[in-house]
Amino acid sequence: MKVVIDTSALLAVLLNEPHRQNIIELTRGTELYAPASLHWEVSNAFSAMFKQNRLSLEQAQTALQAYRHIPIRLEEIDLSATLNLAWELNIYAYDAYLLVCAQYLNAPLITLDKKLSTSASVIGIKILEV
Repeated sequence: MKVVIDTSALLAVLLNEPHRQNIIELTRGTELYAPASLHWEVSNAFSAMFKQNRLSLEQAQTALQAYRHIPIRLEEIDLSATLNLAWELNIYAYDAYLLVCAQYLNAPLITLDKKLSTSASVIGIKILEV
């Protein structure tokens, strides 16, 4: 089964957050997919954590090494479809990338982001509950 994973779920696994084990169990035996923007989103999340003093550079480098070992297929996303969806749902393009990816693959989404879950539900994308 194909599953689209977002940055929030991925970070929970990489940083050993409370939902880590549930996410691992839900994705065991699946093919993970994400928009090609995932690499930048992960780095951006780490840099935001630096500013909040929630993560050290050493911790980020360790998490980045683990990230490199997770088999995630990165998909190019139709930018026009992304803009249309961002406009329709009044969401950021980064969220629309995930939704368009899930639509294109006809795959459920795993996320810890409540707003993203709501947007996905509005357009009929299944959410894997963590």
